[in-house]
Amino acid sequence: MRLLTIESSCDETSAAVVKDGVTVLSNVIASQEAVHSLYGGVVPELASRKHLEVVTPVIEEALFRSSHTLDSIEGVAVTQGPGLAGALLVGISVAKALAYARKIPLVGIHHIEGHLFAVFLEQTVQFPFVALVVSGGHTHLYRVDGFGRYRTLGQTRDDAAGEAFDKVAKILGLPYPGGALIDKLALGGDPCSIRFPRPLLHDGTNNFSFSGLKTAVMQFVRKNPLSVEGRALHDLCASFQAAVCEVLAEKTKAALRDTGIDRLVVAGGVACNSGLRSAMGKLARETGVKLFIPSPVLCTDNAAMLAVPADYYLRNGIRSGLQLDAKTVWSLDSLAERVQE
Repeated sequence: MRLLTIESSCDETSAAVVKDGVTVLSNVIASQEAVHSLYGGVVPELASRKHLEVVTPVIEEALFRSSHTLDSIEGVAVTQGPGLAGALLVGISVAKALAYARKIPLVGIHHIEGHLFAVFLEQTVQFPFVALVVSGGHTHLYRVDGFGRYRTLGQTRDDAAGEAFDKVAKILGLPYPGGALIDKLALGGDPCSIRFPRPLLHDGTNNFSFSGLKTAVMQFVRKNPLSVEGRALHDLCASFQAAVCEVLAEKTKAALRDTGIDRLVVAGGVACNSGLRSAMGKLARETGVKLFIPSPVLCTDNAAMLAVPADYYLRNGIRSGLQLDAKTVWSLDSLAERVQE
């Protein structure tokens, strides 16, 4: 089955053609970084307008790169949520129009569900597994027992890890998006030079909190204005990144221990971070857990990742009607109802 998939939940417009849920024939991503960098963050209205501008060319490019036309597409999948309402509606409207015009099935996919299974495009992971999803809007630990069968083990109480990276970058005067720049600067710094707090590290839960860490960095910079210059900036970035990664690693280790599962998937945009990859690699070596992390291009928002769950759902007769609408807030746990139906 050849699927056309469309992602437009935030500030990337993406379309992909994927065969049988695992073979990526094309995966085109149009970034809006240049648009939003002027404002230091994503502006929802501008994001929606940009999606409208590029969604058709992106789909056409995905079809061209796959050497296929709409005539050979057998199903359409689209990100239904969570995300920005206007941005989601652009992708959903186009997907519904294509499904109606071509008389092919349509299915809406949870954005995080796509991230959970992105690694399946490169290798097979046996169920059950524990998944850490870390991005600008999400920091969640899940137990994954199968498609549509998810249970939240822990989540952030405030800022997501990626959000904390971007906010700290703004405090440091770095351009948007700042998470990747912090990672780059951290490579040349001493992670032990500043002892930033590790929020909720020993609270006995699998939950996260990063707003206090962000505030600690802000207070440190106010007291030490020269810390954002030269070598000191590298040390500050390395110390902040080490604090985030230690919390993520320790909470994940606890979730693995509590569930008794020895398979770990790390996904989402922050899974590109070299410090987090290193911390998770160390965790795997120390515990014997099998670690799975997608290639960087599959960690960021992309349409190809939607095809893995979409292929499963469509093959099992689970589809969405043309009444499909955006869900800006959507619990992944609730997808169990879809499978049970």
